[in-house]
Amino acid sequence: MFTGLIETVATVSRVDAVPSGYRLRLDTPLAAQLQLGESVTVDGVCLTVTACDATGWNADIGPETARVTTLGTFAPGRRVNLERSMRADSRFGGHLVQGHVDATGAVTAVRPDGESHWLDVAFPEALSPMFVPKGSVALNGVSLTVATLEAARFSVMIIPFTWDHTNLSDLGPGALVNLECDMVGKYVARAAQWYRQP
Repeated sequence: MFTGLIETVATVSRVDAVPSGYRLRLDTPLAAQLQLGESVTVDGVCLTVTACDATGWNADIGPETARVTTLGTFAPGRRVNLERSMRADSRFGGHLVQGHVDATGAVTAVRPDGESHWLDVAFPEALSPMFVPKGSVALNGVSLTVATLEAARFSVMIIPFTWDHTNLSDLGPGALVNLECDMVGKYVARAAQWYRQP
């Protein structure tokens, strides 16, 4: 379980094809604090640490993950958001994030507003029941608030701190992003769907 509060931004240094899919090498000083088998979100996707040293760590990506997230498009030099799993003895900020991406969305506009920025994101309309105005969404693993909502598009405002300390500042129109809807909303939407059935 995660919170959507990004700890650091890492750089992809290698993407290698392996029999099980792909292997990522991520360069970051945070690697020195990781342990084998630990869960870390990479742009909002929960991955397992398979190797680590003082300068970086490895994670394997299966074919399905490569298909349904942005991880299949990764190339060396890309900056990615990292968050380790939450601790039971620390404050819980952000919102409950599982690291299970529901779909990819596409940035349609980036608009400055003073020192902040608006991001407009189009998403598959099938996800519409899981979004609510002022509700939570994880975008590339970052916990954000849905500021405005249409049938298949939402807007979020990025404050300067988040802009400077995540990879959201790398995004432009057409960029694909990983979306995870609020976990509570997903359960409510599923329950409503179930109880509507005859």
